[in-house]
Amino acid sequence: MVSARGLERIYGEGEASVQALDGVDVDFDHGLFTSIMGPSGSGKSTLMHILAGLDRPTAGAVQIDGVEITDLDDADLTQLRRDKLGFVFQFFNLLPVLTAEENVVLPLTIARRKPDQEWVDQLMETVGLADRKTHRPAELSGGQQQRVAIARARVTRPSVLFADEPPGNLDAESSHQVLQLLRSAVDEFGQTVIMVTHEPDAAAHGDRLIALRDGRLVHDAPPVSADAVIELLKTLG
Repeated sequence: MVSARGLERIYGEGEASVQALDGVDVDFDHGLFTSIMGPSGSGKSTLMHILAGLDRPTAGAVQIDGVEITDLDDADLTQLRRDKLGFVFQFFNLLPVLTAEENVVLPLTIARRKPDQEWVDQLMETVGLADRKTHRPAELSGGQQQRVAIARARVTRPSVLFADEPPGNLDAESSHQVLQLLRSAVDEFGQTVIMVTHEPDAAAHGDRLIALRDGRLVHDAPPVSADAVIELLKTLG
């Protein structure tokens, strides 16, 4: 579903330059939940942003569902993101003047596409907010806001969901609920989830754990357990 070859990303020039990615080759199969971890500055967020077309590599190539995205112009890249990708961020990014349901259908509104109301209702039910459709973000808890964000990410039925520290600002119970929703996107709907996280418990929800250090891929295996993830992080420094 997602494939990267020879990814390099250099920020700055000369002596002030920083190499965030250094020759990363990685594939993400359809219908799997992959967690990406690594120490601060390892390149994990940079990798996700390039895979999702939110940043461009200095060198290398990315394909999504067979489409080479690194050569697309901005208009075609925007269209591809609308059609094939969903995004969940740490800080929700909900519009405060819109209701929960209006925030969910926002990607369709921007694309001037009519929502499938049955699908929207199903999503609101799935994330446990069927009775909160008309509430604005300020009237929802942090966990509820993140569940709205997940429903919004799925409303276009994307092939791939990218999640950047999705449980980062939530309490333990809300974090578990959010991770279970991402898990169900894989298990029940066959979507591909790629999540950046620094939390071992979150990583353990995935089918696969990849880890980076100094911009290079240094680990690629099932996560096994949160304790095993902690031990791995210790070896990475």
